Amino acid sequence: MMQKTYVCLWVLSLLLTMLASCSDDDKFSTSSSLRLSFSQDTVSLDTVFSQVPTPTKTFWVHNNSGKGIRCANVRLESGNQTGFRVNVDGSYLGASEGFQVNNIELRDRDSIRVFVELTSPANNRVEPTLLEDNLVFALESGVMQKVNIRAWTWDADKYSNMLIDKDSTISATNKPVIIYGGITVKEGATLTIAEGSTLYFHENAGIEVSGRLLVEGSAERNVVLRGDRIDNMFDYLPYDGVSGQWRGIHFKESSYDNIIDFADIHSTYDGIVCDSSDVNKMKLQLQNSIVHNCQGFGLRLVHSMVNVVNCQITNTLDDCLFVFGGNVMVAQCTIAQFYPYDSNRGAAIRFGNSKELPLYAFDCFNSLVTGYADDVVMAERDTTSQYAYMFDHCILRTPAIEDTVNIRNVIWELPEDTVGTGEKHFKKIDINLIKYDFRLDSVSTAIGKAMPLSDLPFDRLGIRRDDKPDIGCYEYVAGEK
Repeated sequence: MMQKTYVCLWVLSLLLTMLASCSDDDKFSTSSSLRLSFSQDTVSLDTVFSQVPTPTKTFWVHNNSGKGIRCANVRLESGNQTGFRVNVDGSYLGASEGFQVNNIELRDRDSIRVFVELTSPANNRVEPTLLEDNLVFALESGVMQKVNIRAWTWDADKYSNMLIDKDSTISATNKPVIIYGGITVKEGATLTIAEGSTLYFHENAGIEVSGRLLVEGSAERNVVLRGDRIDNMFDYLPYDGVSGQWRGIHFKESSYDNIIDFADIHSTYDGIVCDSSDVNKMKLQLQNSIVHNCQGFGLRLVHSMVNVVNCQITNTLDDCLFVFGGNVMVAQCTIAQFYPYDSNRGAAIRFGNSKELPLYAFDCFNSLVTGYADDVVMAERDTTSQYAYMFDHCILRTPAIEDTVNIRNVIWELPEDTVGTGEKHFKKIDINLIKYDFRLDSVSTAIGKAMPLSDLPFDRLGIRRDDKPDIGCYEYVAGEK
């Protein structure tokens, strides 16, 4: 009986302790010495386009004071004047609540999460403008704590489902141009994109060309075609460095005489696709351009006549350059497969044919073809159809073959080589920070190994080639950073 009494007393003591603890937890202090802590004191939404909703950013509010703290209210200092939208622990700071929320309780060691978005008004300026507000936490003690929320907002011209049915020019030199839904160039029409223009394509937007496309960039003022996310995925990684942000360029069967000169096309699904067409008519001349960081193919050329000159084609989930049938010439190009987001990446070059789609010619001159894999050049042949190819004065990362007819003056880049192979050709291949610079490094075996081509006196950057030019689209410049 005595033992049962002791047990009952122990249980009663435990219950009283728990009740006292709960009672302590329910107490909220009004001491002005107590403060909340925040996971960050400034929430930056990076640079955003005005009048376009941003992705959501979040931060945490912690109470590590040892006592419960009650917020009399949480509010935006400027009310609803700046375009910021805030949700505090599930409560939206909307108009019906006066853009504030009242009586937010944080017990000791408790936390709440805050969500911030922005649709900024137009700032009526050419350059980005800083927009900021403060989220004010007014404690019952009278203490005011603030978290700064800010973004650089940039006015842009926005177009949806652009239909080009007559000759037209886009000159996006004063304001950015955002494309929603894509651009369609009808048969018989020509779209010209002027030098220095930057077009920002929303997700799933691209350019569909049944007529003609002229991209008229220059060495000093490239045309840039990219996605419309101008914020960061991580501190070290802008969305512009993430593949698959937009759809790329698609040339339909009826499209001929297209010219893309000094363009920077990046972060697409497929960079450029050419549908099967008449191989006796020029489909596309791609010159002095970059196609980089694609979630599909870089260039996908099916039974077309295409010239690719002085171009950088790099980092794609599928093949950087895919040629199936047709008549294709590649000269002074850097084709490198260092796609960082998937180890099951494609080849740098893949070419082939079929009975229906003969490969009349695939000629590759003065080009640097490399990547992570031991073999980045893939040839697929149907013996029932024409199959003609040639590599001349190239560096190829693939096992050497004996073929004096189709292979001339080739430097075979073998896996066991230690200098001038793979990423060592280039100034920067940083897979951790996703940063790339495909200009030649001083140790590259491409330096001085190209044959002079009189019709290509300058490299992709407009630098004059000397009498012993370098393989690839960039001429090495000693001392260049």
